[in-house]
Amino acid sequence: MSEFSPDTSEQEVQERPLRWLVAPLPGAILPQGVSPIPPESVFDRLAAETDVQLCGRIVPSARLQTLSEGNAFPEVGIFTMTEERARQLNQDVEIHVERDRRLIYGIPVGSSDDAQVMQPAAVPPLASTLSLAFSVRGSDGTPLPKAMVSLRGSAWPAQGVTGPDGRVVISLNGETPGSINAVYVKAEQGHWDRWLMRPQLVTDGDNVVALARLDQTVPDFPGRQMFGWGQRAMHLDRIPPSYRAHGIKVAVIDSGIATSHPDLAGRVVGGVDAAEGGEWSVDVIGHGTHCAGTIAGADTGTGIIGSATEAEIHACRIFPGGRISALLASLDYCIEHDIDVVNLSLGTGEHSPLVAQKIAAGRSIGMACIAASGNNGTDQVLFPGSLDTVLTVAAMGKVGECPEDSSHAFQVFGEPTSEGYFSGKFSSHGPAVDVCAPGVAVISSVPPEGYAAQDGTSMAAPHVASLAALTLAHHPDFQEQFATRNEARVERLFQILRDSCDRLDFGDPRRSGAGMPNAVRALGLESGTLLGAAAAPEGGSFTRSAAAAAVEELGQDLARIGIS
Repeated sequence: MSEFSPDTSEQEVQERPLRWLVAPLPGAILPQGVSPIPPESVFDRLAAETDVQLCGRIVPSARLQTLSEGNAFPEVGIFTMTEERARQLNQDVEIHVERDRRLIYGIPVGSSDDAQVMQPAAVPPLASTLSLAFSVRGSDGTPLPKAMVSLRGSAWPAQGVTGPDGRVVISLNGETPGSINAVYVKAEQGHWDRWLMRPQLVTDGDNVVALARLDQTVPDFPGRQMFGWGQRAMHLDRIPPSYRAHGIKVAVIDSGIATSHPDLAGRVVGGVDAAEGGEWSVDVIGHGTHCAGTIAGADTGTGIIGSATEAEIHACRIFPGGRISALLASLDYCIEHDIDVVNLSLGTGEHSPLVAQKIAAGRSIGMACIAASGNNGTDQVLFPGSLDTVLTVAAMGKVGECPEDSSHAFQVFGEPTSEGYFSGKFSSHGPAVDVCAPGVAVISSVPPEGYAAQDGTSMAAPHVASLAALTLAHHPDFQEQFATRNEARVERLFQILRDSCDRLDFGDPRRSGAGMPNAVRALGLESGTLLGAAAAPEGGSFTRSAAAAAVEELGQDLARIGIS
């Protein structure tokens, strides 16, 4: 029987109220003869109602007010209210109302707000309980704490996290060992995950699962710095070592960035916390840190290396608990701070007019948004990737870049190309997809100081965001004709990225868009010297700093024999 201390408070579990965004429309877009309502008038009136609560206000960037002469970017109020009250309010022509929907950064179940759940009739009887013990270890037998173990049976899934001894006991109702269809095990960091189909499980002892270290596939990692397979596929390892995106500002709107990580220390110059509590410099999920490492991981000689190592990184934290309101606040931060490239490894199943308007406003002053297409595996690209004002990225993988019993190896859609490339099975696809990029078995940084392989269009978008930063910094067009921050600059950037692509035949052009961007072609270097390619050892661990040293050594050798 559970015991509660005397001062423990209790509350009956009830359904959470819905959150809504309320924006009094500016006069410029109202019908003729209709006057705008001041935000204070609307917000105060609503807050006075018994069943309505004001949760916060989003004041748009002062830059937007200057650009639009105060007409096009309304202040937004965040309220809880019933759906009926919101529907009544939305009938007023002077007011825009939309749901403050949850955003997702992982594989969705149904929509991000209204996840599909089993009906009560499908719940197995409580009298039939199966308990299974798991022991998760490294390949050397070392127990792995904080490893996630997930079971999929005939009814509800179940999961648990290992303790300090690497053990966890998971209980399920209405199952037998033979009805468990799959076991998924993922370490906190440093190891490949495992996906075990039709596992033979025991009930009278531990079910041991051994995980391979990352260095069993990537030799000497992380002691020896590496370019990821995705960077090599996009030829990001073949550009001159002096190309580091210096002076370009990149924002990662995500779960924050662990600034204490060795590959990111000193790389993040600022940020904003738009989530429900926490700090932008702390990442309790690891998703934002993984994205940031792909973009700007430091060139230290160990671990990973980003492709835009000298870009100025900003962290906009909206997860966990991310909502449309947090995304709006983060986009305001990006506009206010003249961010050049925004990485959006997130999405929702519903369109948000307020976000669409904010992204369009940012684009008008030179802010380029790179968005993930989503991970629902359907032909419905998630918002904001569904917008034509962003560059939308689908995910692809390459055969042989992960262990065969890892979950990554099960993500192959269709027949791989002759080079071994394939479309990620989970990748959302459709006409909105502009390009595809590496998003399967991508190794990057995770808190506190480790590395992990992850899948998702979330991992594909940062590859393109880093190339976007490099292109803005080093392509001659952006030093001359398109130097001014405006919409033409963004459109030219997107055109260069699309035109640079290597075509990939995945059997459905909606899965690849224009193809995979080629860094050498995007930067206008096809006819120039390609550094790093010939000298890079197998496994791609040739670093930018090593390339620079090789060039210097070559120059010294030529000088000694009288050639300059």
